[in-house]
Amino acid sequence: MQEAGGSRIIGSTATGILVLALLYVAQSIFAPLIFSLFVIALVWPCQAALQRFLPKLLALLITLSVTMIAIVAIGSSVAWGFGRLAQWLFVNADRFQAIYVNWTSWLEEHGLAVAGPLADRFDVAWLVGFVQGMAGRLNSFAGFAVLVFIFIMLGLLEVEDFNKRLVVPAAQPYGTRILVANRMLGAKLRRFMIVRTFASILTGLVVWLFALGAGLELAPAWGAIAFALNYIPFLGPFVATALPTLFAIAQFEAWQTAVVIFTSLNFIQFIIGSYLEPRLTGASLAISPFAVIFSVFFWSFMWGISGAFIGVPILIAFIVYCAGTPSGMWIATLLSGSSRELTPTMGHKGSRAKDGT
Repeated sequence: MQEAGGSRIIGSTATGILVLALLYVAQSIFAPLIFSLFVIALVWPCQAALQRFLPKLLALLITLSVTMIAIVAIGSSVAWGFGRLAQWLFVNADRFQAIYVNWTSWLEEHGLAVAGPLADRFDVAWLVGFVQGMAGRLNSFAGFAVLVFIFIMLGLLEVEDFNKRLVVPAAQPYGTRILVANRMLGAKLRRFMIVRTFASILTGLVVWLFALGAGLELAPAWGAIAFALNYIPFLGPFVATALPTLFAIAQFEAWQTAVVIFTSLNFIQFIIGSYLEPRLTGASLAISPFAVIFSVFFWSFMWGISGAFIGVPILIAFIVYCAGTPSGMWIATLLSGSSRELTPTMGHKGSRAKDGT
């Protein structure tokens, strides 16, 4: 029996590794597919509400239009912000170069060996190339957006039929359990995105106003970047804080001013992200911070920028489905940010899922 149990563990581990390898190799298909399923879970209530008063295809057209406008607006705000930064860097490269040379010389005079490796790996040309590369990658998401559009369109057309197939006797007991889990998952994702969008808009506005008040150049770009990157927990706010600090060093040529700006931006991110947002999300979306950080970095490695944006929704889905099975309850408990016992979500009674979405 022990040998059989060990064989099952080895088989499950090997299967998981193969699945992850497939997701990585075929990211051009799976990344837009998972992103589309996430969007469908968010917008389906709007689609269902419009279908009560409008023809199905017209409701679909309206839902698709609003959805794609929102996706393009978020992506374009980051691309526009990084594009402005790249232009500013190109014009002011000499200022950065002079400050860089002065700082590396100071470090070498004080016997800090880190200056040598930094000089080999980092210079102003690298910084310009990094910002331009970020803007270029964000501007080249047209193919990704087309696939997302197709998947969302086909998915919204099939949601009702798929829900009906889940409750037929031949699909039981798993069909009802999946349907109940999907209902809970959709509710959690919608609440997560509503709170995250509110926090992102507020962060963008506050950062923009702070940059204007501090006299920092490119204030609208900093606000746009802070708004869009706030959708990526931890990693996004860090980038949105570090970049203005680097530019403040070049603009004001004083490290004291840069420290003030860095501290102020971190205070803004802390108040909104660590105080206001958790109180709006509530205990139902409490997730372990370590799990969130790991999910963001892991899916960033797997699928790049798109993976960073949907890393947390994937984690939420994983927790919901684990909480619905006796064998996975312990995983959901460990990943949640609350010590209270989780309640199974994939109930056995079909009456809970007759009208589920």
